[in-house]
Amino acid sequence: MAAAAMVLISRSSDRRLERKFHAALPVLAAVLALALMGTTRSPLFAVALLSFVEIGLCGFLAPFWAMPSEFLSGSAVATGFALINSVGNLGGFVGPLVVGFMNQRTGSIYSGLVFVSVCMLVSFALLVFLPREARAQQRIS
Repeated sequence: MAAAAMVLISRSSDRRLERKFHAALPVLAAVLALALMGTTRSPLFAVALLSFVEIGLCGFLAPFWAMPSEFLSGSAVATGFALINSVGNLGGFVGPLVVGFMNQRTGSIYSGLVFVSVCMLVSFALLVFLPREARAQQRIS
């Protein structure tokens, strides 16, 4: 399901020449599904929600990785990709560390899910408040 969503979202993004909301809305769907995961006791519902988390996380990838070349040019594109990868690698270390710490402190995995949801919500907000793409503004003028 996530692979199909990834293809459909990226095709829609390419067809409409719009990246920002095609990246932001799947992240919002993942945030909502992840936030709801802690509220269910049903394994079937939890797996369905986890599927929506994965659909959202995979769905945002193609439009997101197309965005740096919309804003940057030349060697700045490579620098932008390097910065994104650096922050992503840092998050890959800090995220599990904080989730494990919160799980030990509270005795519940839900606090860790809330932390990850808040981080993803910040990502959603950053995507939504990005300025318009430079190329799109040039086409309009």
